[in-house]
Amino acid sequence: MLGNFSYSNPTKLYFGDDVQKNLCGELKNYGPKVLLTYGGGSIKTNGIYEEVMSALRAAGKEVVELPGVMPNPTTDKLYEGAKLARENDVDLILAVGGGSTIDYAKAVSVSAWYDGDPWEKYYIRQEDPDSSQRIIPVGSVLTMVGTGSEMNGGSVITNHAAKLKIGKVFGENVMPRFSILNPRYTFSVPKRQMVAGFFDIMSHIMEQYFSGEDDNTSDYLAEGLMRSLVHSSRIAVRNPQDYEARSNIMWTSTWALNTLIGKGKSQDWMVHMIGQAIGAYTDATHGMTLSGVSVAYYRHILPYGLKKFARFATAVWDIPAAGKTDGQLANEGVDALLEWMKEIGVATEITSLGVTEDMLEGIADATLIMDGGFKVLAREDVLSILRESL
Repeated sequence: MLGNFSYSNPTKLYFGDDVQKNLCGELKNYGPKVLLTYGGGSIKTNGIYEEVMSALRAAGKEVVELPGVMPNPTTDKLYEGAKLARENDVDLILAVGGGSTIDYAKAVSVSAWYDGDPWEKYYIRQEDPDSSQRIIPVGSVLTMVGTGSEMNGGSVITNHAAKLKIGKVFGENVMPRFSILNPRYTFSVPKRQMVAGFFDIMSHIMEQYFSGEDDNTSDYLAEGLMRSLVHSSRIAVRNPQDYEARSNIMWTSTWALNTLIGKGKSQDWMVHMIGQAIGAYTDATHGMTLSGVSVAYYRHILPYGLKKFARFATAVWDIPAAGKTDGQLANEGVDALLEWMKEIGVATEITSLGVTEDMLEGIADATLIMDGGFKVLAREDVLSILRESL
């Protein structure tokens, strides 16, 4: 571990079957008005809505509802939520849903009492809330795994007019104060969304893993999480109601992006940058935009991080190393990743997501270039990866 760092995470987790019984007690720690935000209404058909409302009633809360959070929350929806939260002077935002809903709640929490344009401040200029600004506390009830948003400060918002999808990582003061993680709440998620979440988890781990050359404990943690995810995902695809597999995946998802396994490391987030640019153009499911470009991206940077890719092959996929060069092992590791992706049923090319060749220049322009990985991309590299992903 060569890097210096500090680590703190203020989110309190309740994990396991029947943990929703703790929601009422947590709600009592906040004022009387709660903004309840959720997505398209599936929580009203699977029983989760009534369980949450029962806890809110038992805690004596006045509830303001904000439904209709879309899979890629938009600036228009952000402005709507910020206005509603401010007008009702809410004391807590309770997000019930997956990563998009929780991301959205964080965005509303820092926007409601900000007098300027939150899109410009937080997403374009990447600024933090002013020290004197009021931030509304957020709590979450997780119903779909993938983003890890239940235990981090990340928030991604899409501006359709500008064709931009941008993430902002806020500090501890914006992270959820508590999160309810009942694996059974994820059982009703449609298969396509379920497997997209699985790949989102894998991508989060790989983006932190494929960097650095030191002997780093974080890499060993990442390898264990990837092995667990691959094993449990295969079971869950065959039987989505398998509690043990779904609980393992839920826990892996949380630890994949609560900042722990990135400590002491540089990090490579270019798959997310390219995927988010694709999402801004197509509104495709986030995890699928990542899977659609990952194989081409990792083949592109593989020569620059050969030893780590060879280690990936042996440590994650159990590929025998005897008699093979690092180059052979590295390529076999990416091949194994591709085969797993096909096995669980995620996108392996971007045309299936609505990307057409005439979009590629614009997607490349909308891709934020970051350093930290084995290779800093130029715009032409992004275009090449996009063409190889068609």
